[in-house]
Amino acid sequence: MDTQDISIREAQAIVDRWISSTGAGYFSPLTNTAILAEETGEVARIMARRYGDQVAKPGDKADLGDELADVLWVTIALANQTGIDLTEAFARNLHKKSTRDASRFNKQTT
Repeated sequence: MDTQDISIREAQAIVDRWISSTGAGYFSPLTNTAILAEETGEVARIMARRYGDQVAKPGDKADLGDELADVLWVTIALANQTGIDLTEAFARNLHKKSTRDASRFNKQTT
């Protein structure tokens, strides 16, 4: 499967096909929420050791891309099982940020 330029909607379909055809199907939404927290913690661990003040321990996993992909995977799984179209949700979120926050983070000159 060529995954070079997949859309968010295509990613949702890919994750759904994989989960539906491999293993026992979707975990419960609560379990997936716990997994999301766990994966986010793994991203935080790498960030703290790579860009923060902590030092990596021997054997620490350090593949930030893989951990971010894990966060994306479980986020997509949660969206799928709760009926969220992430393409539409992202478009609405981008619109909200573009209107509400259009000048919120501009540096003020005095």
